[in-house]
Amino acid sequence: MAEAEPGLEALETDAPSVGIVMGSKSDMPAMEKAAKELTERGISHEIRVMSAHRDPELVADYAKNARLRGLKVIIAGAGLSAALPGVVAAHSDLPVIGVPLTSSTSVAGGLDALLAIAQMPPGVPVACVGVDNARNAAVLAARILSA
Repeated sequence: MAEAEPGLEALETDAPSVGIVMGSKSDMPAMEKAAKELTERGISHEIRVMSAHRDPELVADYAKNARLRGLKVIIAGAGLSAALPGVVAAHSDLPVIGVPLTSSTSVAGGLDALLAIAQMPPGVPVACVGVDNARNAAVLAARILSA
């Protein structure tokens, strides 16, 4: 992992502090709630759509370079297999907050996505908020940033 030169990490930049990623554009209505909460708190963020299954190299590149671009926390939302938060966490040492999302084909109201996010192997932690609760992911990100 690339390190900033001593003394440079405290410099103010225009880079976003939080990355919000989702598996598809259909996830946007749920994930916009995280962006709204971050905006209300004055926390800079970016929003990206990238699929862990259709664009795994893009997801890996995003996660690997997140710290270099100034991100401090990543919120990742995905439904069904919900692989996105885990793939991001596998390629970054930043805190990753997973948002399990429901969809028309969800099992048990999003339980499938929740379990996929919460049941990560040792060494690849992903925080998990409630189903469709991107707002809580943003609140958690804000708390991490202020710690």
